[in-house]
Amino acid sequence: MIIPNDLHKALAARRVIPYVGPGALALDPACPVPATPEDLVWRLTGKAAVPHKIRGNLTAAAQFIENFKHRKTLNALMRDAFAAKAAPNILHDWLAVSGFPLVVHVWYDDLLRLALSGRDDWGLVQAVSQAEHYGDWVHYFWPDGARAGRADADGWRTLLYEPLGAIEPACNFLVSDSDFVEVLTEIDIQTPIPARVQALRRDRGFLFLGCRFTTQIERAFARQIMKRSRGPHWAVLPGDLTRNESRFLAEQAISPIAADLASFGDRLVADLPATGLCAVS
Repeated sequence: MIIPNDLHKALAARRVIPYVGPGALALDPACPVPATPEDLVWRLTGKAAVPHKIRGNLTAAAQFIENFKHRKTLNALMRDAFAAKAAPNILHDWLAVSGFPLVVHVWYDDLLRLALSGRDDWGLVQAVSQAEHYGDWVHYFWPDGARAGRADADGWRTLLYEPLGAIEPACNFLVSDSDFVEVLTEIDIQTPIPARVQALRRDRGFLFLGCRFTTQIERAFARQIMKRSRGPHWAVLPGDLTRNESRFLAEQAISPIAADLASFGDRLVADLPATGLCAVS
């Protein structure tokens, strides 16, 4: 495959924000942690009984577990689901050494953080649940997992933003219906989105990797995180698009790239070695 010329130029100038979803895990067929919402809900409901009609619905199943077995049980099950040791793949490694000012990671694994661990010039901002940290939308962390402050983010060369939380460094997860209701109530006015993220996106476009837009939550988060960014935007989307996906791409002026992520990742590494990226602030 060939990377579109406008995207190639934007990547080379670091005028792109990679937005990485669970599909990135599928680049390693042996990856032991859940790589889809369907896989994750299967693992949760395999250890906690929920009504049959919601067994395939991740947020509803998580809400049932939270309501009837306690939030601590839900967190323990999420921690167990992502506890297996896994190694970053070629895409994680490329993103980690390429020096993008902002990378958005919308899944609960730890592989992008692990890929970045060889550097000391980055930091993490991670969403937290109102059920556990009422009044806080995010927490900031240094590379070693120690808590950082909001002002520290201004000095990081790369900011890793995890709007759903993740297993490390503190097991913060947005996964239940109530978690998302809290965020979606405020996200339209951008309250849950860190100021540094809002500043960094202003003059850039987004590149969606390993993401789908089949659910309202997926579309709402993507729409609000890319809000007020300059664009243009691209999404690597193999296979047929749903009607909702096609409508969303048109609404947000996102150019689809019909390629599988493995081929696209190989081309990224071949065409844009990390040492060739320009230093643009």
